[in-house]
Amino acid sequence: MTLPTEPIGSIPRPAYLIDALTDYGNGRISEEALNQLSRRALQETILALEHTGAPVITDGEQTKPSFATYPIHGASNLSPTGVVIPFKDGHTRQLPVLTSGPFRYQRYADDYLHEARSLTTRPLKQAVISPSALSLLYPAEAILNYSREQFIADLLDEAEQDIRRCLDGAAFNVQIDFTEGRLAVKLDPTKSLLRMFIDLNNQLLGRFTSEERKRIGIHSCPGGDHDSTHSADVDYGDLLPDLFQLEAGNFYLTFAGERDKTTVLKHIRKSLKPGQRVFLGVTDVLSPRIETPEEIASLLVEAASYIPPDQLGSCDDCGFSPFADDRSTAREIAFSKIKARVQGTHLAASKL
Repeated sequence: MTLPTEPIGSIPRPAYLIDALTDYGNGRISEEALNQLSRRALQETILALEHTGAPVITDGEQTKPSFATYPIHGASNLSPTGVVIPFKDGHTRQLPVLTSGPFRYQRYADDYLHEARSLTTRPLKQAVISPSALSLLYPAEAILNYSREQFIADLLDEAEQDIRRCLDGAAFNVQIDFTEGRLAVKLDPTKSLLRMFIDLNNQLLGRFTSEERKRIGIHSCPGGDHDSTHSADVDYGDLLPDLFQLEAGNFYLTFAGERDKTTVLKHIRKSLKPGQRVFLGVTDVLSPRIETPEEIASLLVEAASYIPPDQLGSCDDCGFSPFADDRSTAREIAFSKIKARVQGTHLAASKL
């Protein structure tokens, strides 16, 4: 048998690209110079991913400002003073806030897909941000002449177009990043916020056919930024029953970094529906230690005693550097972990 294995998305940017982004923001280099360095980083990343033997790759999100804000980067109707997300180590990330309507994407994810496609013949996966994450851009106080209801309608139209353009652009599949799922439980233990997010995302998924949804997946993790998380203390048992209500074909879940893996597997077994496939994270992106293929195979063989093998796959726990300024993980470590994931998954498949 075979077990599918896929990346989540981001790869640490090379130091020269991180420095160039800072220089460009401060007006020290031109946009043309930044684009040249971005293209170089993209080429190097794709080549390195091919050398890992990965059957499915991404562009490493080398040219995304972040996994969350790529579609709105540069929009003129935003203020930087939006929702603040605190991480366990004390650092924060802050979303922008919408100041006026209408809400429109400035860039769609298929732009990244097409650029990467020109550099490889490997199957390419494309990550997109969830509408539930972007729903946080609307301020608590209403916007004059632009209601929240109109904002949500525009948001869903834009999110649908983002996914459709990727599907039409021959993406192997599309992954919706839903890292705010676990955080929603932390912020609201009644789970009303989580269920509101689930409903909004299902409104989006409902716009696609059952065949299309087989190529659409949901990624959930407790955040992974500067080797810290925002919601790892939230029990999976409080998330998974609702998460698997999403009408997606694939689910990509943090697993390697979880302490009580047996309990996690039991929760998945109880919540997973027929026709859904769960990709378990087998590389801990917050740890510098490189897992061995044998360790990864052991994790997957154990998982197969709880999850039907034909509904099982492997992935990384999260993106390695979802924000462009994150230097916490060395590129060489990320590529080594991915190679171990690929080899360990093949080994598990042979054992099963």
